[in-house]
Amino acid sequence: MSLKQWMVFAILATALSSTQVAAAEVTGLPDFTRIVASEGRAVVNISTTRIQRAANNSIPEELASDPFVEFFRRYAPPQLRERQIGSLGSGFIISADGYILTNAHVVARADVIRVTLTDKREFKAQLIGSDERTDVALLKIQGSQLPVARLGPSARLQVGEWVLAIGSPFGLDNSVSAGIVSALGRQLPDESYVPYIQTDAAVNPGNSGGPLFNLSGEVVGINSQIYSQAGGFMGISFAIPIDVALDVSNQLKASGKVRRGRIGVSLQPLTQDLAQSFGLEQAQGVLINGVDANAPARRAGLLAGDVVTAVNGQSVTGPVDLQRLVGLARPGTRFVLRVWRAGSSRDISVVSEESVASAAVASDNDRPAKPSVVSGKFNQAGLVVEEVSAAQRTSLGIRYGLLVRSVSAERARAGMQVGDVIVGIAGEPLQSLKQFEEALRVSKSVLALQVVRDGVTLFVPLSVGSSE
Repeated sequence: MSLKQWMVFAILATALSSTQVAAAEVTGLPDFTRIVASEGRAVVNISTTRIQRAANNSIPEELASDPFVEFFRRYAPPQLRERQIGSLGSGFIISADGYILTNAHVVARADVIRVTLTDKREFKAQLIGSDERTDVALLKIQGSQLPVARLGPSARLQVGEWVLAIGSPFGLDNSVSAGIVSALGRQLPDESYVPYIQTDAAVNPGNSGGPLFNLSGEVVGINSQIYSQAGGFMGISFAIPIDVALDVSNQLKASGKVRRGRIGVSLQPLTQDLAQSFGLEQAQGVLINGVDANAPARRAGLLAGDVVTAVNGQSVTGPVDLQRLVGLARPGTRFVLRVWRAGSSRDISVVSEESVASAAVASDNDRPAKPSVVSGKFNQAGLVVEEVSAAQRTSLGIRYGLLVRSVSAERARAGMQVGDVIVGIAGEPLQSLKQFEEALRVSKSVLALQVVRDGVTLFVPLSVGSSE
């Protein structure tokens, strides 16, 4: 065989091998038909109707100048006008006697809820309960021997795993889309209790409340939200882990509501600068920036400036981890917190109490007034500070504080703001201007300043010796 013939043979052999590999890869792709055939029967379409009532006292424009119009406007009985507002969503049956899981926002404020099965049977559904914080709702229809979705542990999901979504996008019943798990444990704004599953399975309005399946045909999540700038799918969707949803649904079934625990601390992320200021090598954990009076945390001995690195032996990486572990557990649960304080670790045991969801949120009018100042100015390390007056200390609920009047550009980038009131250093209460000056003088690296900002206490790192 000549060299030329050998080269042609090698090229053909390589091409054949590549074709075989490609064929193997194609035949290795998942077949979703089995899951759709066996599990799709448990997926339902949910339609809701809300009756909106409003007084109709509108006056035709041509009668607006009639002198009797104002008389009738004041004394005639209002005419009530009703209109029906409908919405669509999805859900899935979790028991043969008719319990259904869906999203709370799918059935929110609904006067009538109707459920349609894949065999076109229709039922009027009863709302057993809903939980806005996790966006989970439990419905009940009157039926027996209904098809039931198989539920699997969402804790075993892995990034890159194939998943399948079934629902009713835009009212199109039993639509199927597939994708992979893009990320796990996603935290969305204002959502501290749900470690969302992020996928790229196509999810659109109407898919909400529908199941997310793994390749074993088990429900691992409830499709809940999409990221979109135009209202449609853009490649990112989020599902509630079924483990979270089941815990919520069990409580809803038992009592119609969800009880959550709290220990009474406010938290903030631990940055590298803050970790350094507290003597930690890595920024792993969550920083306690405030402890409520008469709360379990206060009674257990937790302090502002403590860094929680683990709960019951489970590492925490940020505020969401601690909030979720405590919030999803029943009130009265005992937690052992691994706490870093004053250069060493210690274990502190704390028992949670029930969280009161209806706690009032202070309005802008309820917040303490901005401090006034009475003493001379002090400019060091890129800050201009002044002592807070006695009257304003009472208003803010502090014993002593320094009002930040001016901040250099470098300090602003680090997080300091004009109007901050410095009340502590590294967890120690601030008691005088002299104490602050001395802390700046002796510090060699980073100081963790405890400040009050808009009624909220937090820590801000101050790198000493690098001001402008």
